[in-house]
Amino acid sequence: MANSGIELELSVLLVLAVLGAEIFAPFEVETPAWKKILKWSVAILITLGLYPYIGHWAILVPVALVLLGLGFHFAWCAKNGIHPIRATPRRRYYELRGWEWHE
Repeated sequence: MANSGIELELSVLLVLAVLGAEIFAPFEVETPAWKKILKWSVAILITLGLYPYIGHWAILVPVALVLLGLGFHFAWCAKNGIHPIRATPRRRYYELRGWEWHE
């Protein structure tokens, strides 16, 4: 592993994207695809852009973003009475996000 290049960063980004998409899917039901794509594109570009300058320290960018996001997520859910894993009560969650509730 001593000679590993950018593969470590790409692997971590892939794991974060796959796990994040699956775990937080209930919270992104009505989010437009372009917003999700933009969010990941920025994280990827920053991480890969920093790699030539700071090496594997660049991996701290997506990890820090995930930790900050989780902190905000759990605080926001607690403040608004939303279950942080299931996004329930669903109707209340939709109201808070400004999404239209469909019966």
